Amino acid sequence: MKHKAGYVNIIGNPNVGKSTLMNALIGQKLSIITHKAQTTRHRILGILNEKDFQIVFSDTPGVIEPEYKLQESMMNFVYSAFQDADVLIYIIEVGEKGLKDKKLFERLKNTSVPLLMLLNKIDLAEQDFVSKEMVRWKEKLPNAELLPISALNNFNIDVIKNKILELLPVCPPYYDKEAITDKSERFFIEEIIREKILKHYKKEIPYSVEIEVEEFYDEKDIVKIRAKIYVLRESQKGIIIGYKGMGLKRIGTESRRDIEKMLNKKVFLETPIKVKKNWRNDNRELKKFGYES
Repeated sequence: MKHKAGYVNIIGNPNVGKSTLMNALIGQKLSIITHKAQTTRHRILGILNEKDFQIVFSDTPGVIEPEYKLQESMMNFVYSAFQDADVLIYIIEVGEKGLKDKKLFERLKNTSVPLLMLLNKIDLAEQDFVSKEMVRWKEKLPNAELLPISALNNFNIDVIKNKILELLPVCPPYYDKEAITDKSERFFIEEIIREKILKHYKKEIPYSVEIEVEEFYDEKDIVKIRAKIYVLRESQKGIIIGYKGMGLKRIGTESRRDIEKMLNKKVFLETPIKVKKNWRNDNRELKKFGYES
């Protein structure tokens, strides 16, 4: 059998299950998952390798109407998914009305790239309603192959993989066959810390925070990490620190445990907080954090 390889890019509205889907498809957690919208900010590659194929999955931020430059950069990651896709996956949840970006939906309707449309979270709906949704979406997007799934429960995940393999071109691998992602350890450390903040804080805090690993020393028996937490305002710094520092301590403890699991090594973690006003609209700061202008 000739080797197949290609990019399979996943797009959809916030909180429809894009990250859950990619994690299920590659069989391990790469993208962080929370119940909050805009959890994914970057385009993250997850690479599935077997002897005869390499599937490069791409998890993208949820489709939104940008309100500041950070969100504009996030949407640029979504638009880039059209440029190198061998297969496009458009994921929706049962009852959803459609993409928040109508121009993007028109691109889906007119794309020449093979398109899989996945109706997710069917485990939360009655079968009759799911059937009606399948008919409705087939009319709206006739060029797509429609599949009902539950990414959280791994329902139809193998069906999706087999369909993707049918559609992929014969091609040598794009990445080393041992690679599972294009991102660095530092990136995933930053994402782990941000995930804990998303988990424990509400309102504007999760959307005002960015993480930067400043120091990473891999010593014989321990990894020493200094990861700075950036916020927009002094009041947000106080909220994260919490009463007698308990909030920040909880973030640090939970993050350290997950980082130790990832690195399989004891970790010493520092998480100082710095106020950086308007970083979400500062091109230089955004570039430093890995966003494109």
